Amino acid sequence: MSAGPRLAIVGAAAAPSRDSGLLTPAGLMAEAAAAAMRDAAVTKDQIDGLFSASAYYYLPQMTLGDHLDIRPTYSDSSNIGGCSFIAHLSHAAAAIDAGLCRVGLIAYASTQRSDGRRLVKSMSEPLAYEVPYGAMWPLTGFAMMARRHMAQFGTTQRQLAEIAVAAREWALLNPQSGQTRPLSVEQVVESPEICAPLRRFDCCLVSDGAGALVVTSPEMASDLTDSPVLVWSVAEAHDSRYVSRLPDYVTSPAALTGPRALEGAGVTLDDIDVVEIYDAFTIAVLIALEDLGFCPKGEGGPFVEDGKLRPGGWPPLNTSGGGLSNRHPGMLGMELLLEAVTQLRHQGGRRQVPQAQTALVHGLGAVHMSGATAVLSRPGWAP
Repeated sequence: MSAGPRLAIVGAAAAPSRDSGLLTPAGLMAEAAAAAMRDAAVTKDQIDGLFSASAYYYLPQMTLGDHLDIRPTYSDSSNIGGCSFIAHLSHAAAAIDAGLCRVGLIAYASTQRSDGRRLVKSMSEPLAYEVPYGAMWPLTGFAMMARRHMAQFGTTQRQLAEIAVAAREWALLNPQSGQTRPLSVEQVVESPEICAPLRRFDCCLVSDGAGALVVTSPEMASDLTDSPVLVWSVAEAHDSRYVSRLPDYVTSPAALTGPRALEGAGVTLDDIDVVEIYDAFTIAVLIALEDLGFCPKGEGGPFVEDGKLRPGGWPPLNTSGGGLSNRHPGMLGMELLLEAVTQLRHQGGRRQVPQAQTALVHGLGAVHMSGATAVLSRPGWAP
């Protein structure tokens, strides 16, 4: 059972994803960081911990520090893929608890859309067991997982399509998404095949974007804001670096991190009001829902096919529209956290989940090779 919240998010902000092509990822990240500090009512002189992960920079936390002129007493550039920023919550809590820093900044940015979808080379490494066979990484890996799930459990393309349709309905409630047209199951299953069995609308958007969080201890948070978002637990795990070496194509690290995060917070899924799951592809959501415990393994297809993921159903999932219909700037974990903060602050507008008190955020890295899960709440809530 939880002994109490481990960390407090006191500032959160995104940098604009539109018209960002004039900025480098570092410049966009600095804009998001400055906005998060304004939101937290702190100055850069109060920031003494930096946390970042990047596909662009070898030393992202040092690049961020140079752009903001911050010389931290603690920094962390741990990179386990798109869920890194969720894991950074736990790292920041540990560093603050150990007295290594007092106020941390977690930041990320990508200009992948402005870059013309060119592969980032600065941190890439040859996937020697896969690239020679023509794999379109990470698409091919998720397509293999979808095919395996279909063969083993009878999952259908229409069931996967329902996840994309639900994401679009949430996006239509989010003015920042830019989406204006609904999506039907028929449109998804009839859209162009990208990598069998995944089709165009089974795949995430390609976006620019940046986000940042200011974090501190729950005790110090009370001196900064009346409305912190509390972090009760975080769990992380990773498996093989290669898809070809994964022990099970239909089970993800969420099977480990989900139960650990829930137990660490002293809650069950019934206590969770909002769920944000990394949706690079529809199959990633389906597998995560099973592994987090929303339904038994193999029953994800029937679980989602009745439309329960759409607005008004349960669980309220990816309430911004997610990576499928809002934006996906390369590493989606930061976006998931920003939307959870928005929901718990009750700032979601038309997409706001009524009376939301708790949120579960789950991210993945690479092709279900890593995962991180966090449980968050509004102040005053207790398990």
